[in-house]
Amino acid sequence: MHILITGGAGFIGSHLADELLRHGHRVRALDNLSSQVHGADAVRPVYLSRDVELVRGDVRDPDAVRRSLRGIDAVYHLAAAVGVGQSMYEVADYTSINNLGTAVLLEALIKRPVQRLVVASSMSIYGEGLYRTSSGRIVDGNERSIEQLRRGDWEVRDDAGQPLSPVPTTEDKPPSLASVYALSKFDQERLCLMVGRAYGIPTVALRFFNVFGTRQALSNPYTGVLAIFASRLMNGNPPLIFEDGLQKRDFVSVSDVTQACRLALDTSAAAGQSLNVGSGRSYSVLDVAALLGGVLGTDLEPDICGKYRVGDIRHCFADIGRAEQVLGYRPRVTLEDGIVELAEWLEGQVACDRVAEASAELATRGLTV
Repeated sequence: MHILITGGAGFIGSHLADELLRHGHRVRALDNLSSQVHGADAVRPVYLSRDVELVRGDVRDPDAVRRSLRGIDAVYHLAAAVGVGQSMYEVADYTSINNLGTAVLLEALIKRPVQRLVVASSMSIYGEGLYRTSSGRIVDGNERSIEQLRRGDWEVRDDAGQPLSPVPTTEDKPPSLASVYALSKFDQERLCLMVGRAYGIPTVALRFFNVFGTRQALSNPYTGVLAIFASRLMNGNPPLIFEDGLQKRDFVSVSDVTQACRLALDTSAAAGQSLNVGSGRSYSVLDVAALLGGVLGTDLEPDICGKYRVGDIRHCFADIGRAEQVLGYRPRVTLEDGIVELAEWLEGQVACDRVAEASAELATRGLTV
């Protein structure tokens, strides 16, 4: 097949291109080479395979999208502005890139349908994950109040004030949109599934959890937590951790994410579905910082700031049973092995640590408590 990846020069997109090329497909990438991701020079990244045809353009530009779709059989829509905190003050940009960009792509696909559309959704749409009460009942996590957070009481509690225990989150959990970014990702997912169904374009939404791996932008303070921690440590600074560091997340290797993406292309039963893509395991943010620091051989202790960042949630990690059943998806890379691979790649990289600058921006705008 001839496949288009929007955002194809980025972290996940470039790895996906490699995966598709290995399986005999031809790949075209549409990417605007955003300076926040690719740096001020904004040239074709060296890691992007020479076999990928790169079209430099914006997904909001109808002409660029139409050109990119010529001769295309399937589309992976990965193009998006990424960052929970930043989305809360760059509202117009996030809404334009993510929502309008998706709408422009879909209008082009209405005129020129493809055999398969796969859209990158996000675990952020869940807000808080699922929890178990003391009586064993599974419930949605309540949003924590500002008053509670100001007390440094970080855990999610029931209506009676009793703490809840986090459990893996399934796709059936209703969305709880805690940030502009989450809202835009939900919009991307629903728009693609809705239009796909209306126009007979088999569409799959993959809800990525915390993706990590090589090629992630190290100088972008709004990217994945492992890349942010790596940037801090490479510059001799301790990882900055919000709340108490015990919040749990699912960290999934980009290699496993691209496996799920490829399976979504070939699996007819996946059409019309939203599927979690994670590792099926949970780690605290503090544990991840310690793992990375140990592999990098640093004794810098994390800076646990004891503050809440607007848009953050306490616990959310994936139940991947549906992806296993529908796609045959099986995570193959453990967090420990993935961090070793990441550390080897970091040896040849340069990172500009902008975390303090980004944190100050959030604080100035009243987005930390």
